[in-house]
Amino acid sequence: CRAVPLRHWSSSYRCRVPVHLQARPITLARHFSLRLKPFTRARALAAIRFKSTMSTDLVKIKKALISVSDKTDLLVLAAALKDAGVQVLSTGGTAKALKEAGLPVTDVSDYTGFPEMMDGRVKTLHPKVHGALLSIRNNPEHEKACKEHGIEYIDMLVVNLYPFQATVAKGADFDTCIENVDIGGPAMIRAASKNHPSVTVITSVTQYAKVIEEMKQHDGCTTLKTRRSLAAAAYAHTAAYDAAISTWFAEQNQETPAVVTRAYDLAFPLKYGCNPHQLPANIYSMSGGALPFKVLNGKPGYINLLDALNSWALVKEAREALGLPAAASFKHVSPAGAAVAVPLSDVEKQAYEAPDNLSPAALAYLRARNADPMCSFGDWAALSDVVDEQTANYLKTEVSDGIIAPGYTPEALAILSQKKTGSFIVLEADPNFKNPAGEIDFREINGCVFAQRGHGDKLITPDMMKKNISTKNKDLPEGAVRDQVLATVAIKYTQSNSVGYAINGMMIGVGAGQQSRVDCVKLAGRKVTTWWMRQHPKVLGLQFKPDVKRQARVNARVRYIEGMAEMTDIERETWAQQFTTVPEPLTPADFEEHMKKLDGVVISSDAFFPFRDSIDTCIKYGVKYVAQPGGSVQDEGVTEACDQYGMVQCHHGMRLFHH
Repeated sequence: CRAVPLRHWSSSYRCRVPVHLQARPITLARHFSLRLKPFTRARALAAIRFKSTMSTDLVKIKKALISVSDKTDLLVLAAALKDAGVQVLSTGGTAKALKEAGLPVTDVSDYTGFPEMMDGRVKTLHPKVHGALLSIRNNPEHEKACKEHGIEYIDMLVVNLYPFQATVAKGADFDTCIENVDIGGPAMIRAASKNHPSVTVITSVTQYAKVIEEMKQHDGCTTLKTRRSLAAAAYAHTAAYDAAISTWFAEQNQETPAVVTRAYDLAFPLKYGCNPHQLPANIYSMSGGALPFKVLNGKPGYINLLDALNSWALVKEAREALGLPAAASFKHVSPAGAAVAVPLSDVEKQAYEAPDNLSPAALAYLRARNADPMCSFGDWAALSDVVDEQTANYLKTEVSDGIIAPGYTPEALAILSQKKTGSFIVLEADPNFKNPAGEIDFREINGCVFAQRGHGDKLITPDMMKKNISTKNKDLPEGAVRDQVLATVAIKYTQSNSVGYAINGMMIGVGAGQQSRVDCVKLAGRKVTTWWMRQHPKVLGLQFKPDVKRQARVNARVRYIEGMAEMTDIERETWAQQFTTVPEPLTPADFEEHMKKLDGVVISSDAFFPFRDSIDTCIKYGVKYVAQPGGSVQDEGVTEACDQYGMVQCHHGMRLFHH
């Protein structure tokens, strides 16, 4: 009926509707009651009653009820309502605060005729409150009930709820938490939201300014669009509140909740998801909580934030485990490299084109970036320590999308904020962040919801590498322990299956996302070969033309190592134009001789090695130390292979699949 204009009703019901009655539903109802047959008249009157529930766009605020636990900007709102001529009802502490500020207010108990009772548990649960919120304006039956019972319309409700989540977070006892379960507040919010065509409901301090401004623009009125938006936010608010309470109750009995309600607050929209066609895309925080980072510069995207969260977890854990500044270089939610601040050798300085006088943070990132500098092109950087000017200046020279760190010096932030013509993304991580939703992570995929406990608090430690050495050789120097921890932390945050090689406090090869573990070993091994051959005299001696840029030099060295014979004629010709003197190819003898010099490398696997083939492969890349969870029926055979090569292997006992 709502969709059918009144001018059409006359033809449908075979009666003539006078034009002067078409906008007057009550008078029109009487007109129909005289003109129509009983059944037809009933249908028409039902349609008219429905129309009478529909609000006009603008609703004047004449009376408001305010009852808030968070009194931030309360006086600002109340003063604005006073200026608009709005009568204010209030309760308890809110009324007291308004009176002390000299603002006019009527106690709800004076309006209802009933005092607050039962230690404040009962104060707004009264028909004169809920009738005033729920009454449908212009409905004859509702108007009659209001008149008979002295109910006066309430046009605005301002409520924020008892701080239940904050009370729980403080570690309060059971009874105190129970007393912070709000009853009257949610009841009023739901009532006002249901009747949003006539009632404006405010549930957050952040909404005050918008409503005040709209009332100024519309002579004390609010629009239907705003009231609907506020009602949607109100229902979300009560849903989140109830979800927190139900989850807490289940935890008190150590039960898995039969029904789980997750509530999120919109943090900011994203340009798109993983791909441009994946819209809409947004970032939400857990309701009642903040994000684990602040955006200091730029506009992060979907994949940027996945990289940021994973890389931050990696460097934070590496820092805690090893006590050294840590850094990571991420691409597509896996590390291209990770490292801690260990001094460089002279050969490494030359191979990495390292600037002089690096700070520990800058040193860690330079190492992380140089594990696989070609893959790190356009990376996401993560630092465990405050970023200083030296680190910012080094990062300024590299092609990168953004960075996350626990802080920045003013000089560093200024440098990074100018990178990429001001669009470089700078995130400040909260080192003390605790997920307000608890320890369980949820993921929604194709209508299924997966829930599991996160494992970020299950830290990798040096002691794990020392407690269960399964090989005959048990000589495990501290440098090797450091590298085992770093490699194991790195693959903990790498897409599985994953294997990583490390030496001198840095990852030198990461094999991610392969279905076969030995393929991970081979993939990462090829990266180790490239990393090590970058330090070969022929590679160090390449003579580039002065105008060849840094990343082009990186790529040219990698192609040289991969083999000039692998290039097409056109590619070889283009590649050769970068040099003042075209180099001679690396020979098989060059590789064999140089690779034999590589020793003391660590390999770590995110799950057990199922066969000895991984050990037979990794020995070609200088591996001396092995870290893996163990637990395979083939553990004995794998250990035997390690013994044959004189390796030291530990079974640390923690599988680290990451998906």
